Amino acid sequence: MKTKMGEIIIDGHVIAKYAGLTAVECFGIVGMAAVSVRDGIIKLLKRESLEKGINVVVSDDNQITIDFHVIISYGVRISVVSDNLISNVKYKVEEFTGMTVKKINIFVEGVRVID
Repeated sequence: MKTKMGEIIIDGHVIAKYAGLTAVECFGIVGMAAVSVRDGIIKLLKRESLEKGINVVVSDDNQITIDFHVIISYGVRISVVSDNLISNVKYKVEEFTGMTVKKINIFVEGVRVID
């Protein structure tokens, strides 16, 4: 972003970390998933490495596209969880960065039973 005082550059990893922390606060989201394409193994990521399950692309016109690879709780409606995640992440990331979130893609990689 260009301002009167200069230019502000926000790294995609920062946006991914912030979006990941926002996402895991949403009802029905167990966590982010790391997918090993070679092995086909899906692994639940710890809180410290949430951004590995998120891909952020910032276009030249400062619009953000975010891809989430998530694991959801068993027994919840995927559409409700997705709508909640999209609205929360969109609001908080736009407030945090000052940029527009153009698109949020959600890939449900697994389901976990929560005790």
